[in-house]
Amino acid sequence: MAGTTEQDADGTLSVPRKSSWKYIGPGIVVAATGVGAGDLVATLIAGSKFGYTLMWAAVIGCVVKISLAEACGRWHLATGRTLFEGWRSLGKWTTVYFAIYVVVWGFVYGATAMSSSALPIVALFPDGPSLKVWAVLTGLIGLVFVWFNRYAVFEKVMTVLIGIMFVVVVYVAIRVTPDIGAAFAGLAPVLPDGSLLYTLGLIGGVGGTITMAAYGYWVNAKGWTNTGWMKVMRLDNRVAYITTGVFVVAMLIVGAELLHASHLALTKGDRGLIDLGVILEDKYGAVTAKLFLIGFFATSFSSLIGVWHGVSLMFADFVERLQLDRKGVPVDKGTVEEVAAGRKERSLPFRAYLLWLTFPPISLLFLDQPFGLVVAYGVLGAFFMPFLALTLIWLLNSSRTPAQWRNGILSNVMLAAAGLLFVVLCVQQVRELPW
Repeated sequence: MAGTTEQDADGTLSVPRKSSWKYIGPGIVVAATGVGAGDLVATLIAGSKFGYTLMWAAVIGCVVKISLAEACGRWHLATGRTLFEGWRSLGKWTTVYFAIYVVVWGFVYGATAMSSSALPIVALFPDGPSLKVWAVLTGLIGLVFVWFNRYAVFEKVMTVLIGIMFVVVVYVAIRVTPDIGAAFAGLAPVLPDGSLLYTLGLIGGVGGTITMAAYGYWVNAKGWTNTGWMKVMRLDNRVAYITTGVFVVAMLIVGAELLHASHLALTKGDRGLIDLGVILEDKYGAVTAKLFLIGFFATSFSSLIGVWHGVSLMFADFVERLQLDRKGVPVDKGTVEEVAAGRKERSLPFRAYLLWLTFPPISLLFLDQPFGLVVAYGVLGAFFMPFLALTLIWLLNSSRTPAQWRNGILSNVMLAAAGLLFVVLCVQQVRELPW
């Protein structure tokens, strides 16, 4: 499917004559950012407990994410307005929620992302600096990289990192010798005793974060700003979540073959991948274990720089909307073109949020996370995905969206199912917090 484009006078891309694989990009970024080390561990634990039985849940999870990300991208392209502009049109409550969320979430996530990126480096170089030193270094490298590079370079680096992730995860899955028959049998929807929460987590958890909302911004940063890019965006989005699906299936296989059969347990959270590295070294040797740790680093660091870039873009848009409100200036529709031209990446709010993600969280690396902050982070984070799904239903069924691009029956069913799923997960996550 070859396609041709030319550049307009302002440097943005003209609409392609045909959808083409060569335009794929934002989907790779969202897949690399959305799949973190914690997601892989959760999938491994599901595989270790239930074998291949929940394979069907991984497939449904991909379909749910395709629907959500497609809705985000469709809003940006169909309306010429960013997602935050859409939220703002629903009332001031969305602005209040996002303002609190983006500050608290960024503070805690920054420390989490830096620690996660440092863990595999410490395992690879045990005689080197401490975990905290490596964590600070990864945060500073992410800051410098995003500060001085625009979207085009950022996308290329993310493509390399997801390539490393893909090769390593698939290699490990093949190395443990999957039971193909059992894997196909796992596509039949079955709920073993005690598996409900793991099932919901598999459907809703992997790749389901604020980075999904950032997808529309990355679509614009790529230079896609109108409905002529809709087919390309949809192809790009499917590639993103099929790639995510491969990660989930591969890690389920590793969990089923390596852990389930041997009755081995992993530590929850990012450190579970260090446990897996030790198990792989015992069973398959140091080379496989080191290769896996390199993949672990690619997974964690791609999430770090993805958030540093994507959420900073969203924050810059958020601040710009507030400034327009204070001046009483009517909101125009030029925002997506500003994203496409790279102006937001050079803006003060973008760089201010980059600094917020990097320097204040360093203090958390040297302190225990305060109890109240952990609870606030958990509640705000748990509520975000239901917030995203339900507001997209609202926006894409209203006159805010041109009639041609409003939700059809299938989109509404998928978004409603996603909203219900995320509400259930939200309640469960809040219940599990250390109140």
